[in-house]
Order: sequence, then C-alpha cells, then structure tokens
Amino acid sequence: MNSVPVLTVKPWRALFDEKFHVVVGNLPPTQEVTLHSLHQSEDTDYWEAFGHYVSDAQGMVTVAKDESFGGTYEGVDPMGLLVSMRPIPGSRTGLRLRIKDVQTPMLVHISVYRGHMSQGFREQAALASVITERWYMAPGVRRVDITEGGVTGTLFLPPGPGPFPGVLDMWGGGGGLVEYRAALLASHGFAVMAISYFFPDHKKNTTIGYPYFENAFRLLQDHCLVATDRIALLGISFGVTVVLSITAYSETVKPRCCVCISGLRSIVVSVQTQCFPKWLLICSVLLRLVLFCPQMGRITCPLLLVVGQDDQNNATVEAADDMKKMMERAGNSHLLTTLSYPGAGHLIEPPYSPHCKVSSFLMPESRERVLMLWGGLTKPHTVAQEDSWEKILGFLREHLCHSVKPHVQSRL
Repeated sequence: MNSVPVLTVKPWRALFDEKFHVVVGNLPPTQEVTLHSLHQSEDTDYWEAFGHYVSDAQGMVTVAKDESFGGTYEGVDPMGLLVSMRPIPGSRTGLRLRIKDVQTPMLVHISVYRGHMSQGFREQAALASVITERWYMAPGVRRVDITEGGVTGTLFLPPGPGPFPGVLDMWGGGGGLVEYRAALLASHGFAVMAISYFFPDHKKNTTIGYPYFENAFRLLQDHCLVATDRIALLGISFGVTVVLSITAYSETVKPRCCVCISGLRSIVVSVQTQCFPKWLLICSVLLRLVLFCPQMGRITCPLLLVVGQDDQNNATVEAADDMKKMMERAGNSHLLTTLSYPGAGHLIEPPYSPHCKVSSFLMPESRERVLMLWGGLTKPHTVAQEDSWEKILGFLREHLCHSVKPHVQSRL
C-alpha cells in the first residue's frame, strides 16, 4: 500500500517575523515534488511562491536544509515560500503586498505537488496542504485609534502594566497610515505610535510643520503606559528626513535614539517650512546643499542607519556617506551606527515580507500612477531584512530598556 505524504509546518500560527519549518514526509525516495505557497491579499489579488525539491533516501524534504532546484527561489532558503512570493500570472501590474488590517492574520496555504511544476497549480490535486497564520499582533497587544491634537495615527500597546519604551513610527512618501511595523514592534514589548503625515488626498490642508510631529511625540510621551524619557523615532525613506529634521531642530522632541531606513540623499529638508506635496521640488533643490548642512551636527542621540546598496529609488549609499562625513566634522560620529547590505533594495521591511523590486506608486502632486523601481535581489534583500530587524530590535532595547532579557520568540 502506498504511504500518504504528510506535510507539516511548525509553528503553523506565529508572529510575522518568526521562521517556520516546513517538512514533507512519507514520500518515495528521490521523489520530485513542488512546494507551493498561496495567499489572497486584502485587495483579492493572489500571490504565490514555489520551490522544486527531491526527497532524500528516507522520503523526506526538509526545507530548512534541502536545496530548491528551481521555482521562485533556489538553494537552501527556509523562508523562500514567503520572501519570494509574487503575483500569480495574469495579475494586475505593479502590485505590492502590504497588510492593512493587522488585527487579522495573513493566511498562507502551503501545498506539496508531485513533480516539478511551475504553473497550473489550481488544476492539479495537491498531495497534502496546510494553512498557516502569520500575525503582526501578538496576543494581548492593543490597538488604539489616535485623533487628538490634530494627529492621525494608531497606538499599539503591549500586554502588561508598563511603562513601556516608546517608538514614533513614520513611513515615507506613499502617504496614508501604515500600521504593520508598529504592530510587530509592539509584539516585542514597545509602545508604538504609527502616524500619517503625508496625506493621499492632496486637496485637503496638507501643510505639515514641527507642531504636528511635536503633538504626536507629546501624545506618546504623555500616555500613562509609556516611559516618558525612553522614546525613539523610526523612519523609512522620506520618514528619515522627518526624523532627522525634528531631532535636530525641534525644541520639544528629544528622542533617546533614532532608527533611519533607506534615507533620502537630501536630508537637509526642514519640515519647519515643508508644505506637502511640494517635497520633491524642495528635495531636488536642496540636494546640492547637503554637505553644507549643519543638521547632523545637532544630533545628540544614538542613530542607527540601515542602507540597501542596490537601492534604485534613492541615493541611500551616498546619503550614508554624507551623514558620516558631516558627523565626523561635527565630532559626533561616535553616535552613528550604519548597517549596509549588498544587493538589498529600498524597501527594507520586517523579515519575511515578500521582496518588492518594482511597484505601482501614486505621485503625490500630479496624482499620476507610475511604476516605481525600488531595487534589490530577492536573496540578499531577504538577508538584509532579517539581519537588520534583529539589530533594530537590539538597538532599541539597548537604548530604551533599562534591563532586557534575551528575546524569546512568541508562539501564538
């Protein structure tokens, strides 16, 4: 009697930044099989990844140690079924997989098929299938809408009595309120406020200056469960410009440390006079002045800089060099830590997020939708996301937490 293949995924329910282990057993020795992952996004688009494997002498495939010989990823890649996800053939152009509702899990269907397949998965019967859950919010994390002081945002609070170290989380020029990184950080013990400051609706009053960010910082700082003197700023892309500007020039925003991911070359933009969405013009004019800006000399807290060396969207490598030189001249270079990753692109996100090399982007002023090139190669970009996330968590713990126990991954 033929044995029935068994597919196991452990843990099948986990935080988004936890690895899973995929194993197929009860196969004939040297059997060619395809492992396939499938996810339907909140926008109803389907995403997939797949790898081609050959079972060992015991009739097993262990993704963590066995090589994929083809598919959307190759070689030994324990998380290839997530990080190499791409829209299925025939999908809309320029898709980017982003979770909007962080209170529900990302469901991923993992299946094993006989033979090495690259298409037609829906037409074939799987040998075995498992549904996995990937969560951004750990049990007990609370989500609170923020609409005070003119600030639009969301606060995520870890379980427990607090007080918790705080993080003010700012995304880039895409606009809107992005919550998933904040929710995941809260799952690691930080009180995190994600704010919207670049409004997609260009017809509304979009003049943003220091008071907006100062109000957001004060709201986080004054919360009864937040440690008043232990708050960090975190920004990506244009958010880096905001982080550095308010840290250098605001009289009231005094973060304990800052994390900057994929920052713009034109880091001299001051939000004091910034009127969105005119930022592209301002950035291009001030680009030439970057080396003469005193801003970096005004930074007095530890600064972690994350750079993708294949960033095709911004001159982040040059920006990192500029910042280092300016801080050396100012005598505060001891505050700067730079993580630079070969082959990584612009969108360095929490680990195991699918690598996005190009996607559709709505230009803030013209409202024209274009394809934006972000850069990066899947394997090195994946390495950058995993490594930088652990170091970002370590950096935040070092500077925000008085005493920290080693991180233990949460099993949901």
